[in-house]
Amino acid sequence: MDDTGSRRQAGVRDRDGAGRARSARPRDGLGRPLPYGAQGVARQPEGVVRTPERTVADAQELLDAGRPFHAHEVFEDAWKSGPEQERGLWRGLAQLAVGLTHAARGNVTGGARLLRRGAGNVAEWAARSGVRRPYGMDLAGLDIWARELADAVEGDGGAVDPAARAPRLR
Repeated sequence: MDDTGSRRQAGVRDRDGAGRARSARPRDGLGRPLPYGAQGVARQPEGVVRTPERTVADAQELLDAGRPFHAHEVFEDAWKSGPEQERGLWRGLAQLAVGLTHAARGNVTGGARLLRRGAGNVAEWAARSGVRRPYGMDLAGLDIWARELADAVEGDGGAVDPAARAPRLR
């Protein structure tokens, strides 16, 4: 057994390099934890400071690849490191990605709720800021996409293909 597995059995919490509690369990492409020792999907590095344009491009690549959980982490980095006046935008985009993640996992209630919450936050940010296409993103189109997907998820009741249902950010 590797050190991680033996530490886990001993009840020791996983920690990152800074000593913060952080699960070392591998994860699948939708961010679900897998058993220790299983082959998982590489995690998105946390705390990366990107330009807004790079954030949008990286998130779009991940969404197109069917990895909305990882796209959410990219948006979360922007939310945490960006200017205060843009935090609502990035938080709303992260919620949209998490909503798609839940919808892909088959969590109808959570997926629909987060899609609508993210759509509302993005629309609210656009109304408050007066910026309709920040960094080339189509916020009105994202609002429509999220609400239509939420309705479809509730109507169908099954998991969606995250790559096939990924939004176009620009």
